[in-house]
Amino acid sequence: MASWIIQITVMVLSVFISSCQGKKDKVLYCSACKAIVDELNYSISQVDPKKTINIGSFRLHPDGTMKDKKVPLARSETHLSELLDGVCNSMSDYALHVDPDTQQKQYMRFAPRTSGASKDFPDFKNFQFDGPDASNVLKFACETVVEELEDDIISLFSQDTEHVHQELCNRVSDYCKDTSHTNEEL
Repeated sequence: MASWIIQITVMVLSVFISSCQGKKDKVLYCSACKAIVDELNYSISQVDPKKTINIGSFRLHPDGTMKDKKVPLARSETHLSELLDGVCNSMSDYALHVDPDTQQKQYMRFAPRTSGASKDFPDFKNFQFDGPDASNVLKFACETVVEELEDDIISLFSQDTEHVHQELCNRVSDYCKDTSHTNEEL
């Protein structure tokens, strides 16, 4: 009798676990990954390149000297961690964009970064604004990507890797691997 209950319990748990592991929406997670890279690149570009931060052990050696190193603030792990904490808050500036020629969907930034810059406004007729729920979905996907790839994101940005979109979103995470718009900038 006990073995029968254990077998049923194992069977129910295996069905439940397999049904909970749904597929991630490729367009959503690819767009979230690209948006993270785009937002981080913009935030890094806004930092004064002359600013530096001391890193090291801050321990005194027996001779009274201390070994530390100055690195640019913009690409320091400390600064990148702080940027990652707030990067998903800007997902409300993104909406689903449908390319009029290819009908491909991806989330793109629709809000200008600076006030008064009229040239930054995109053509709104190709965007689908589905209310606050749509940006919440993108924000959740962003938070998921950041949580899963935080160490990789910090590593790529601190090394100033070229083509971070491709490296992070295609090679490291595979979120954009099968999409035909992998090389497009947001």
